[in-house]
Amino acid sequence: MSVRIAILDYGMGNLRSVEKALEHVGVTAKITSDAEEVRAADGVILPGVGAFPRAMERVHDLRLDELIGERREAGVPILGICLGLQLFFDSTTELGGAEGLGLLDGPVDALDAPGLKVPHIGWAPVRWERESRLAEGIPSETPFYFVHSFAPQPTDEELLGSAEYGSRFACAAERDNVFGVQFHPEKSSAAGLRLLSNFAGICAKAPAAG
Repeated sequence: MSVRIAILDYGMGNLRSVEKALEHVGVTAKITSDAEEVRAADGVILPGVGAFPRAMERVHDLRLDELIGERREAGVPILGICLGLQLFFDSTTELGGAEGLGLLDGPVDALDAPGLKVPHIGWAPVRWERESRLAEGIPSETPFYFVHSFAPQPTDEELLGSAEYGSRFACAAERDNVFGVQFHPEKSSAAGLRLLSNFAGICAKAPAAG
């Protein structure tokens, strides 16, 4: 499909693996923090690995918060991956706390996993809590690959998927043209590639970039 997706580069994230996964499903992907390149894209991905407060500092410094908000208002599909999903929420308790982008409602808090090693690293089945174009063709309880110590707490209306590690936690959320997953689709084999392909399909049917 002829779709262009901008992968936002703010210095925190395994950007090349996301780019390669998108290319594998036939998408033109560009790693960038340039506003005009992002505006020319049909979709935007905010990846991320690391600490929420530091990530938000980088996002603010590069004015990506304004750009993400602009693209959201324009109806362009936006996907957050791992830390990228967490940044979409209102706030975090990590490292003394920080405010997020506020695209999704709720806080981000430490995993409730008594007796288990944190971070949670490995595969876990994802249960879809409702239907979504993002999950099309991916059965509920399909395993995805996780690396995280925190998880968001979305509203029931925005909760898309959950998984279990000590207790059940939210691992996917959706609101209008904003989507996010706590797991790494780029490291989750065929199911992850299907999810990225689904996102590209959503981008293809969205309003024209510009």
